[in-house]
Amino acid sequence: MATLKGLIKIEGTLDGLTFYKGKNGYFIRTKGGISKKRIQNDPAFIRTRENANEFGLAATAGKILRRALSVLFCNSKDNSLPSRLMSTMMLIKNQDTISPRGQRSPAVGLTTPGGKVLLQNFDCNENAILAQVLRADYTVNTTTGEISIPDFIPGTQLVAPLGATHVTLQSAFLNLDFTTEVRDLQLSDPVNLPINLTPDNVTLAPAAVTGTGITMILLQLSFFQEMNGVQYHLNNGAFNTLNIVRVI
Repeated sequence: MATLKGLIKIEGTLDGLTFYKGKNGYFIRTKGGISKKRIQNDPAFIRTRENANEFGLAATAGKILRRALSVLFCNSKDNSLPSRLMSTMMLIKNQDTISPRGQRSPAVGLTTPGGKVLLQNFDCNENAILAQVLRADYTVNTTTGEISIPDFIPGTQLVAPLGATHVTLQSAFLNLDFTTEVRDLQLSDPVNLPINLTPDNVTLAPAAVTGTGITMILLQLSFFQEMNGVQYHLNNGAFNTLNIVRVI
């Protein structure tokens, strides 16, 4: 690395030399790093190639799930969702104990009990964690996908955001093949309730799903503010929850 002492002040790369400004002046360094071709072909970088391939498989799995649930994600997600889901998929691929190194995938990892546990209870909106928002007990029928909340009192069993007057509850039943990307998503009828002290028996019953992939059951809570008889999404859904309550 050299220090530039002349009058010419350049920042950027020119003919393999990088010019940049530090706190003590302008500096020059030669272009470094390892070429892409070497990483792809040099036996010394086999572990790097294996890690990169598994990273790509995890990224693809996260994208497949986000695409399958896009109708729900549009109102219940945060900016960190892709990276958080990617991190979870990286953990899930570690549950794949049958594929060779470099080919371990979330698709195989999710067929194991350990892989299912890692995805279960995943919150799609980190700003609205289901366990912190919903204080009522609920049951999940893993055969039918039905979610039941008996004697639900929104006024006391919800930690609702300021300004919310109503809540809509909806469940989703998903069968997703992470290899073929074939999916079947069924949504229950939404149940809209005022946030008051009136108890209600809530039953969310989606239609049955078909397929040979991984089955998931999700619960979504969406908050609204009523004005002049019209309900509006509160803060564009910033406080809505979406949680993968079961992975089967």
